Amino acid sequence: MRCGSSWCPCVPASEPKEVPLASEVEISPRQEADVPQLFGLAKGTFAGQPGWSDERVLEVLNRNLIFVAREEGQPAGYVALGSEEDGAIVVVEQLFVAPGHERRGIGHRLLAYAEGYAIAERARSLQVVVEESNRQARSFYRRSGFVPVESELFELILPRAD
Repeated sequence: MRCGSSWCPCVPASEPKEVPLASEVEISPRQEADVPQLFGLAKGTFAGQPGWSDERVLEVLNRNLIFVAREEGQPAGYVALGSEEDGAIVVVEQLFVAPGHERRGIGHRLLAYAEGYAIAERARSLQVVVEESNRQARSFYRRSGFVPVESELFELILPRAD
């Protein structure tokens, strides 16, 4: 299961609210102590949704490269990255914005951070699988420059960091 699955929308399913953009957001690699809190945030939001799997989320949080967005020192979201083709493709495995932090630009900041990481690693593209039924996530990735290359696969071709 990847980021665009029904339990992992990059934008909330609720109606848009007028909230200010997050101003002080720090993004850094996850620390070991972050895993239980990140898992708890994701589970509290998405457990019971079709496709949710405790094991899959814990596997990603423990195995993948995770960057955590923090607002006022508290986790506001994370992006989990994997790679394919010996690093030529960086894959967004999960992108999560915590409740109360939605629609403040945090998802876009996390995705931009992932893009910068992928460019620095000399990847040729950033990819994400987004279920066809998840229109909000599909719109989010399109607005972020991704294009569909298969029915559920979106890709962003990256510039070379030469």
